[in-house]
Amino acid sequence: MKYLEKHPMPVIVVGIIGISLSAIFVRYSSAPSAVTAAWRLLWSVVMMTPLVLGSGQIRRELARADKKAAALSGCSGVFLAAHFILWFDALHKTSVASAATLVCTEVIWVSLGFCLFLKGRISKKAAGAIAVTLLGSVLIALADSGEGEGHLEGDILAVLAAVCSAVYMLFGRSAQKKLSTTVYTYLVYGSCALVLVVICLIQGNGLLASGMNPVVVGAALALFSTILGHTIFSWALKFYSPSFVSACKLLEPVGAGILAVFLFGEIPAPVALLGAVLILAGVWYYSRIEKKA
Repeated sequence: MKYLEKHPMPVIVVGIIGISLSAIFVRYSSAPSAVTAAWRLLWSVVMMTPLVLGSGQIRRELARADKKAAALSGCSGVFLAAHFILWFDALHKTSVASAATLVCTEVIWVSLGFCLFLKGRISKKAAGAIAVTLLGSVLIALADSGEGEGHLEGDILAVLAAVCSAVYMLFGRSAQKKLSTTVYTYLVYGSCALVLVVICLIQGNGLLASGMNPVVVGAALALFSTILGHTIFSWALKFYSPSFVSACKLLEPVGAGILAVFLFGEIPAPVALLGAVLILAGVWYYSRIEKKA
């Protein structure tokens, strides 16, 4: 574990792969977005519970958790729930590449929030690297602009999902100052699952109304995209700034786009490939800047 704390980048790579699978799994769900998201978070809580209850140290920390930090974790969970619903809806209305790319604009909102509310600073070089990654994201979105009537709506939903994700990450940055990653994550996923179940009940959507499809999809999302995806990025916030963590997540549309080519026949145009190169270059340059800092 100490080795990973000194060399966190390999762990972040695993996280990138995990979140890249998210859009693919969601596409295979036949249930409403809130139901799929609810099963994802319920499974995430189930998978984490043995770890939490099996450790006396974690149980004690959970029982004595700082009230303010716990409240921030709860707020983080609310925005994470909103992010999932909005993004899952976007994936059913626009292409995988567009949805995965536009949701990555969260780096804009994270950087803005980091500077305004957490008194952080972004250097000119770092801002330039972020701009390059965003330019690449825009190119991918333009190249994959579908002609379906719900495409624009899907794009808007993806941007709103990005805003919610940014707020979730900023709350997490503050909460983890007094909580370990495990306790913080458990509180966030628990509150998020609760919010999603309540939303399903309000919408009149039973968790088993669509059969076992969302249950299986939710389990895959929980294991690969939540535990090996979002949890890793929450852990990475202890070592890198929110802006850098969000910049790394910009690699998600590249991975998701490659998978979409083979699974859904969504072949990217040359402009999309150029966008992918710009994203990789921007993230690599940003990581170099962050490492020197």
